[in-house]
Amino acid sequence: MKKPLSIVALSSLLVWFAVDLIYAEEITWQKDGAKMVLIPSGTFEMGDHMGNMVNATPVHKVELSAFYMDIHEVTVGQFKQFVRGSGYNYNRWDDIIKYSPTDDHPIVFVTWYDAMAYSQWAGKRLPTEAEWEYAARGNLGGKLYPWGDNVSRDNANYLNPDSKHKWYKQAAPVGSFAANGFGLLDVAGNVWEWCLDSYDNRFYRKRILRKDPISARLNIEGLTENYARITSNRILRGGSWHSAVGNMRVAYRYNSIPRANTSYVGFRCVANVD
Repeated sequence: MKKPLSIVALSSLLVWFAVDLIYAEEITWQKDGAKMVLIPSGTFEMGDHMGNMVNATPVHKVELSAFYMDIHEVTVGQFKQFVRGSGYNYNRWDDIIKYSPTDDHPIVFVTWYDAMAYSQWAGKRLPTEAEWEYAARGNLGGKLYPWGDNVSRDNANYLNPDSKHKWYKQAAPVGSFAANGFGLLDVAGNVWEWCLDSYDNRFYRKRILRKDPISARLNIEGLTENYARITSNRILRGGSWHSAVGNMRVAYRYNSIPRANTSYVGFRCVANVD
């Protein structure tokens, strides 16, 4: 005869079940139809002391409020919907089709301004750098990548001469690889993702508020309202199909001028939890 669960064991089971429900909470955003997942509030160790990434040190503790994040990168189809619905001036479709040929591929050839305009239209915003890294880690602390410390061609779409993927040398359709611990797809490889923050290689060393941090002269609301005036370099995260394997590390920090647009840069959005 099986023994009944102890109070401690039962309590642990209920806690595990509750946490699992929190991580699995998914919504559909009405404006653009995007599937979003709840990223629960929490504290994590941001940065990486390995691999000589000086701009990712020191490793420091960051506390974040809960937020929703797009499960996958904004697609070509979603961006078309935005352009049609808003009348936004965009004319790089001939470039896009070479690297993201279907509506289910991630949008590429988008500037930071394009990404900001889309997120405003959708009623969302770009993630802060801290939000992006926390979400990309997928509740898996101390690892190099969203899935662990080792990489194979089955983990992500990146610059791999031995890759047998049919989309080698271009973006893969969103959702072509397994999700991380928070249910997010393609946070490593495929396309670099724009963040809100300005780039500061010493930001981690500054004595700043570690609750919902952002590297910017303006707060989130100020950035949203005045983004067209921004000229400083912005953060990019995650690596791309055009990137070496090391660029996919969850702590790797890249940056570019906000008007840059290439075949390997896209974005995803977040929304505050009301």
